[in-house]
Amino acid sequence: MATLRDIKLRIKGVKSTQQITKAMKMVAAAKLRRATEAILNARPYSKKISTLLSHLVTEEDRGLNPLFLQREVKNIAIVVVTADRGLCGAFNTNIIKEAARYIYEEVKSPNENYLLYCLGKKGSDYFRKRNYNIGQTYPGIFSQLDYATAQNLVNELIDKYLDSTIDKVILIFNEFKSIIQQKIVVEQFLPIAPPEKDNSGKYETANYILEPDQKSIFNYLIPKHLKAQMWRVLLESNASEFAARMTAMDNATTNAKELIRTLSLTYNSKRQAAITTEILEIVSGANALKES
Repeated sequence: MATLRDIKLRIKGVKSTQQITKAMKMVAAAKLRRATEAILNARPYSKKISTLLSHLVTEEDRGLNPLFLQREVKNIAIVVVTADRGLCGAFNTNIIKEAARYIYEEVKSPNENYLLYCLGKKGSDYFRKRNYNIGQTYPGIFSQLDYATAQNLVNELIDKYLDSTIDKVILIFNEFKSIIQQKIVVEQFLPIAPPEKDNSGKYETANYILEPDQKSIFNYLIPKHLKAQMWRVLLESNASEFAARMTAMDNATTNAKELIRTLSLTYNSKRQAAITTEILEIVSGANALKES
């Protein structure tokens, strides 16, 4: 049975933890503000370059450009984007579970192999310990997020796709919706998904004057498009991580406050009972002395 000293020490410990979680919430909130601005600035560019590319595409381009060609899938690269640190609720767990589910449910054919590209320390640690097929890891990238990281990763994936080392690239990441909501997205990166066709069954085109020519601009935009999409994915995951951490630390702070209240009630109740017992003992002793 816990003594008054034990309860008092526990209250002190919970108060210290509450101060830490409150500080972490404030830090996450400050970083979330900057991360939200970054993703809101990146989304229009990413969307516009994707739209522009879809306006330039023709059936001939889709048939000749290898980055658009659908081919038999033998090797799949799965890019899993997690965080470098924990204490952000189920953020990392949900992504890891979705990646594991995709491997066991979607990679069905015995002729299909997969390679994991783990962005973030948590994902690489988990999959390495469980002997998954890991192609490359990028731990610590979110401590100082840089566009060069997205460029290098896209260049590597394109090179491996063109030399047929991999036949398909899938992205699994958290998309930022709001502070309390992050959506897990499973998205095909390569080959590039075809744009939507209009009602006549043709690709939508825009009345542009193109210089030097449509094909040159089209080939120039493809790597730009892929790098912009990968950079957006990193920013989405980064903002989602801070939102998840802020929410988790807020819940932890609230729970600590409730636990302190419960422990204080228990402490006061036990202290009152101890004082009452002591008074009864004193009164009983005084009465015994009078009788004697």
